[in-house]
Amino acid sequence: MTAALLQVAEAEVEFTAMRAQGAGGQNVNKVSSAVHLRFDVGASSLPDDVKERLLCLRDTRITQDGVVVIKAQQYRSQEQNRADALDRLNALVQSVAEPPRTRRATKPTYGSRQRRLQAKTQRGETKALRGKVRD
Repeated sequence: MTAALLQVAEAEVEFTAMRAQGAGGQNVNKVSSAVHLRFDVGASSLPDDVKERLLCLRDTRITQDGVVVIKAQQYRSQEQNRADALDRLNALVQSVAEPPRTRRATKPTYGSRQRRLQAKTQRGETKALRGKVRD
């Protein structure tokens, strides 16, 4: 799988329907339109490096057991909420699909060093003027 086409298969995802929270009138009280999506990262078919980066994310939607839980209740229909939850999961997986670039250590340029020293000298002179007046 390439990083650009990394998608989670719907068979690996568990959906649970429930009633949505908040105001909404009679429809929200009668219809189970909200959806809980549960995705077990460890048991998935994702590549190992993607699994590792996904589990290392500091995200409240990922439990300590390595299960991603997404609640979707934005739409009135259950199908739209299922699609929304799946899209959000795929976006989360896509965000870690490409490995981060390794940082190469570089040295500051001569000009940046000169500007830094000039700014330090100027700040020091300004602070020296704040002292007590000497006769």
